[in-house]
Amino acid sequence: MAHNPAALGRQDGKTIVVTGANAGLGYFASEQLAAAGATVVMAARNEARGRAAMEAVRNTVPGADVRFQKLDLASLDSVRQAAEELAGLERIDALLANAGVIGSRELQFTDDGFELQFGTNHLGHFALVARLMPSLTHSRGRVVHVGSISHRWVRPDFRRAALPAKYSSYRSYALSKLAVMSFGFELAHRLDAAGAPASSVVAHPGYARKYFTPDRPGLRLSQPATRQQRLLFGLLAQGKDAGAWPLVHATAGDEVRNGDYWGPDGRFQLTGRPSVVAPQRHALERNAASRLIDLSEELTGVRLRV
Repeated sequence: MAHNPAALGRQDGKTIVVTGANAGLGYFASEQLAAAGATVVMAARNEARGRAAMEAVRNTVPGADVRFQKLDLASLDSVRQAAEELAGLERIDALLANAGVIGSRELQFTDDGFELQFGTNHLGHFALVARLMPSLTHSRGRVVHVGSISHRWVRPDFRRAALPAKYSSYRSYALSKLAVMSFGFELAHRLDAAGAPASSVVAHPGYARKYFTPDRPGLRLSQPATRQQRLLFGLLAQGKDAGAWPLVHATAGDEVRNGDYWGPDGRFQLTGRPSVVAPQRHALERNAASRLIDLSEELTGVRLRV
């Protein structure tokens, strides 16, 4: 399913930071936002891959204004340094917190000793958002937290997620995404209560697979599939380019509101066009979210001030 970025409306004059911008959803979100006229700061851990992605955007979108920011979300030192550099921008209109680790067969840890998926997907982004809140507030900016339909199958158990005694790759990933969503919804409540001009929105891409994803010059974004795989996933999945669209819409759509949850409008939210959708009720539990923020401040050493 292809989408026309022009339907977003022009974003000229806006500066948008996208994490994990060198591949997958982050790459296509960057491309679509650049096509709408935004200045896109493409943040990535690997500088060579990040700059290759920038060139691919420029080749696809003539005149694109894209810039590189080094950021490793599995290192709180890297997050601190990147936040200091990003805070030097004249404005940040939106932060699309997209980057993430998906799956690890064996238990792995971030530089700071946290389970890799939870530490990268949630704690790294938590520290980045907390450090950038002054800039986002100043610019009336928007934070978009990228969740997942996998949050449906786990319940809040966040301390064990950060430092697990037993390891399940799928459970760790789902818990990391539930944490991302819980934080996003709670941040929206706190911004609203404080009367802050910034906003917090959660979005998810549905079921986005490489099988249906186009390549770009210098990048390999697709994956060969057998006929059987295409028949099976063709009923359930869409490409990363289409999966990026709810994220892009949540980032820059005019009608998006603080606390919204955006995803595909198709069956089970797997595919389709961007729409406000419903999360599972446990993602909205404010007590669990408040405990998560306390835990995140404790583990990262970064205070969230709204």
